[in-house]
Amino acid sequence: MAGLGNGFSDDILHAARLSPYATARTLDAEEVTRLHAAIAEVLGRAAAALAGQRLDRIKDVKHAGYRVHARTGLPCPVCGTDIAEVSFAEKSLQYCPSCQTGGRRLSDRRMDRLLK
Repeated sequence: MAGLGNGFSDDILHAARLSPYATARTLDAEEVTRLHAAIAEVLGRAAAALAGQRLDRIKDVKHAGYRVHARTGLPCPVCGTDIAEVSFAEKSLQYCPSCQTGGRRLSDRRMDRLLK
């Protein structure tokens, strides 16, 4: 999800129960509805938590509110499955295999260039 940052993108996709590899053109109407609701929910929750915060506290407050982002190995707040991570191009994303990918762990491409 371009423009939102990795943290909000991870949490929005988790709230919408969508794979981090889903593309906009492949979403059906129900998934688009869930995505729209998740954007409002996650950003609304963040805005409420950040309102009135001192500038030096914003980053800490924002990070404390993440449900899956930067929580690799910790239990999913919805189902208890360990949060998984995929790394790519100096970045990473976090997701819940049970909530977002039907229990399937996504491939981590960090080592691909070394295996060629």
